[in-house]
Amino acid sequence: MADIKYYDVIFKPVLTEKSMNLMAEKKYTFLVHPDATKNQVKEAVEKMFDGTKVASVNTANYDGKVKRRGRTEGRTAKYKKAYVTLTAESADIELFEGL
Repeated sequence: MADIKYYDVIFKPVLTEKSMNLMAEKKYTFLVHPDATKNQVKEAVEKMFDGTKVASVNTANYDGKVKRRGRTEGRTAKYKKAYVTLTAESADIELFEGL
């Protein structure tokens, strides 16, 4: 596995209707590096966002979809989602406030 630094683990937040509803329960969704482990995601969230304490991390791997253009066939990039649950006494992630 590659040596991934904490600032390279999280690519971007996922902003969908479902993920916005989960924020009320202190659950946040991020696109993360495909080789990142749950411990690396936990460390990255706690270091990047002040006052946060992670209770658990769930991950899901997604394969790229098959796309066609005429006879040519290819695949989109694979990706990994991380569902991060914060503790009750943890501060909210400021990135999502006001959305």
